[in-house]
Amino acid sequence: MLTNKPMNIAHRGAKGMAPENTLAAFQLALSQGCEGIELDVHLTADDHIVVCHDMTLDRTTTGKGTIAEKSLAEIKAYDAGLWFGDEFKGETVPTLDEVFDLVPGSIMINVEVKYAYEGRMERKLIEFLRRRDRLNHVIVSSFDHKCIRRIKQLEPETKIGLLYQAKLLDPTAYARSLDLEVYSLHPYFQMLDAEDVTKAKESGLYVYPYTANDEKDLLMLADYGVSGIITDFPGRLKTLLQDRNTL
Repeated sequence: MLTNKPMNIAHRGAKGMAPENTLAAFQLALSQGCEGIELDVHLTADDHIVVCHDMTLDRTTTGKGTIAEKSLAEIKAYDAGLWFGDEFKGETVPTLDEVFDLVPGSIMINVEVKYAYEGRMERKLIEFLRRRDRLNHVIVSSFDHKCIRRIKQLEPETKIGLLYQAKLLDPTAYARSLDLEVYSLHPYFQMLDAEDVTKAKESGLYVYPYTANDEKDLLMLADYGVSGIITDFPGRLKTLLQDRNTL
């Protein structure tokens, strides 16, 4: 039986079974029992925060071009579900407001900042989180550690997470070397070992590796004692953990 049950965090929603970063994917993840949702944000030309992984619309919508060069109305005109399957036709790129309207306050949301937009994203995101009164249930993460450092400086209540894809010598020491409080580590799961997890948790850091999908990898991370697992298949992870706990 697992003594530590990791949080089940849906990567871009239930990305393995629905078009990523759409309301359909988030709704499916919720129905499959996820306890957290990870998503990505960008800014439109008219300064709306939208949920999309890429800087461009080409891969996941019927549109083309850079998000930052288009208005929200233009982006909403494109289909963001048809590429994944006919049953998702009509899905659009959601705003962050729409996602927060859908996801209950009890569910943790991990907002990944893909690009700082010369500081505009930092200010807009903080304004958004204050307006939605969800600072306590949101983690803001990024590969751009300077960006999330600035976010923490602008709003000290923000929980910040360090994304990284490297075999760091001592991730905990790196996090503690910053001149402000880091809430969590978000390593690529193959860059993580049990010693990293133990040391981080002993230092008060949460550990949320991404993106594990295979059963052996999910079980390995659970055995490491990670705080949560970011996965494309939250339903699979839920079943796996339930079965493991009945043994």
